Amino acid sequence: MIRRAILPALAGLLVVGEASAADLPRRAAPPLPPAPPVFTWTGFYVGANAGYGFRGGSSTYTDATYGTVTESGGKGGFVGGGQIGYNYQLTPGSGWVLGAEADFQGTTFGRQGDGTIGSTPYYGVAPSLDWFGTVRGRLGYAFDRWLVYGTGGFAYGGGSASPYATSYPYTLPDTTRLGYAVGGGVEYALTEHISVKVEGLYVDLGKRGSSTTVYDTSVPAYYGTGRSESGFGLVRGGLNYRF
Repeated sequence: MIRRAILPALAGLLVVGEASAADLPRRAAPPLPPAPPVFTWTGFYVGANAGYGFRGGSSTYTDATYGTVTESGGKGGFVGGGQIGYNYQLTPGSGWVLGAEADFQGTTFGRQGDGTIGSTPYYGVAPSLDWFGTVRGRLGYAFDRWLVYGTGGFAYGGGSASPYATSYPYTLPDTTRLGYAVGGGVEYALTEHISVKVEGLYVDLGKRGSSTTVYDTSVPAYYGTGRSESGFGLVRGGLNYRF
């Protein structure tokens, strides 16, 4: 009799407990954190750069009339300026990046070509390279915030006439020059807007023509256009701000 009385009571308690549990508010699962945005190199940018430019080649050459010319002075110097450009990344995250960039640079190359013929002074009358600029395309591959790229395009440059130019009786080389630039580099995005890069370029602004030398007995000294310069290389670091 007691067992028959207890079993219905237990069954009733279970039904009441289940109903009470069903009435309790259920705790929802916490929301997942938002996924971080995928980085992309697409956009306009401006920046500044600084580095070192250097000319190659031997410090001596042979003049057709007077013999061996030994040049003096340095072959390189500081290069610095600014750049502006645009990148378009085909696939965000990792993928191909197309771009275009224009830069304008000042240099401290100074006037090149002074030296001696034997022990007699030689004064080059070719103009200095005081500035140059480039307009280049860029093609690279992004590994998220890293970008490795190649670049190439049009180059131009100019400078000032030699102080000895008035002593030269023949046609002087033009102070402005046109040519091309090729190179490559690597860039890393520190933040969504700021990136740093290291870049190497070879710039060829065209040959200046054949060497012509004259001898001034009143000094005495030699004057001439000097050896044709085929180009120069530069290595520079840069900082870009992307919009």
